[in-house]
Amino acid sequence: MFSFFKSKKDPADSGETPAKPDAELESKPEESISFASKLKQGLARTRQNLGKQLSGLFSGGKIDEEFYEELETILLTSDIGVSATHQLLENLRKQVRRDALTDSIQLKQALKESLIAMLEPLAQPFDTTTHKPFVIMTTGVNGVGKTTSIGKLAKYFQTQGQSVLLAAGDTFRAAAREQLIAWGERNNVTVIAPDSDPDKKSDPAAVIYDAVNSAKARGIDIVLADTAGRLTTQLHLMEEIKKVKRVIAKAMPDAPHEVLLVLDANTGQNAIAQVRAFNDALNVTGLILTKLDGTAKGGVVAAIAGQYPENPPALRFIGIGEGLDDLRPFDAREFVEALLD
Repeated sequence: MFSFFKSKKDPADSGETPAKPDAELESKPEESISFASKLKQGLARTRQNLGKQLSGLFSGGKIDEEFYEELETILLTSDIGVSATHQLLENLRKQVRRDALTDSIQLKQALKESLIAMLEPLAQPFDTTTHKPFVIMTTGVNGVGKTTSIGKLAKYFQTQGQSVLLAAGDTFRAAAREQLIAWGERNNVTVIAPDSDPDKKSDPAAVIYDAVNSAKARGIDIVLADTAGRLTTQLHLMEEIKKVKRVIAKAMPDAPHEVLLVLDANTGQNAIAQVRAFNDALNVTGLILTKLDGTAKGGVVAAIAGQYPENPPALRFIGIGEGLDDLRPFDAREFVEALLD
């Protein structure tokens, strides 16, 4: 029913041409450039738009209601969201009163520090050594980049000295199986996948169940389980993914140990609705925000934080490029410095 794919050290040695999941599989040549620089480049569109407006606003002048109204408009149009915008404005008003500030130039750094303080609760430690294997279930709507993110996560965990196994639990999308197998070849890791016969429908829960048991037998550190994309309005599919989670727990108590929701930064405020819907269904423990190097407005990170001021979800990773190494742990200060230089 299931197939085991153990990647060769060098696929070219077999005389075969390995499948390529998509353009992102082609990692760009390594450059001597820091991730902070890549992040700054990735957020260039947001920074150019937001930074230009804020520079004009903070160029000098009195701090009055007109100033606050203009700042509110700038923040809202940068996808920062109503809740986060109101929190930031309230923090600035308090600082103005406390420090008797009169010139808008004095508020630029205050805004930056307030935004960092808002985002820091999202940057939570991610310890994958508490269980072996540590089972990570990924989910999200169609097209957010789940499978690509899994391939990059496999690379990341390998650089941390951990062994990885992939579970091809997306049994609906035609190319999902082949895409994940190609990522397995790229990272030289085993992939547990359903039968390739299109007439044989595989149960995604059973595929992942088998993968967890295989990882236990092999002493693997991390299991990365792919699942099919689904719209939050497709109630039958949301029920199915709940089943996937229950079946994983049968294979290993307390698993999955992490439920990662992958979000496309380009969806803006709709990301908030996705977080709410998937959290209600699966108790999401962490987020991956992809495609920040596209047309995204990076303020959506603040919008997420603003919706959960007391108990925010952990933003585990952000994606700012097409390279294998362009998915990195979220750092609040690094992010804000790139957003508001």
